[in-house]
Amino acid sequence: MDEVAKTVRIDGGIVVGHDGSKCAQEALVWAGRLAARADIDVHVVRAWQMTTAPQPATREHGYVPPLADFEKAVHDELTAHVAAAGLDPEVRVTCHVVHRPAAPGLMQAAENAHLLVMGARGRGGFAGLLLGSVSDQLVHHAPCPVTVVRTGATGKEIAAAQGTVLDAG
Repeated sequence: MDEVAKTVRIDGGIVVGHDGSKCAQEALVWAGRLAARADIDVHVVRAWQMTTAPQPATREHGYVPPLADFEKAVHDELTAHVAAAGLDPEVRVTCHVVHRPAAPGLMQAAENAHLLVMGARGRGGFAGLLLGSVSDQLVHHAPCPVTVVRTGATGKEIAAAQGTVLDAG
């Protein structure tokens, strides 16, 4: 069986946890605006398991593809989300995928990061929660500062000229 990444080492920059949700996409856009202003790298990380991964192209009825095929499908989907975010082309972005549960995978990835950015809610769970379980765990246990981006946050305030405050609504 091919080896898949179970950890990622990131030195500095902003780590963005991305699970494919709308909130994660908005967190990516927010982090991209901050990165453009601060001239800092962005590392987009997706922690995945077979149950949360997109189906690889090699999947057929009665055949379970190797984990490497799932990893490629996850990476391809993550890369598409980054492209769809429309970040400033000057922002340096790297995509990472790790075969681990989300909270421990993101905590490990953020060990040497300057900032971890997360959406308030992910794909699963209960719709009425203001903060998802992974975001909640990371707010309490992450090894670096954490910013939680709510749906509807635009990041306009980061893109504003110095000394100017824009309405974020």
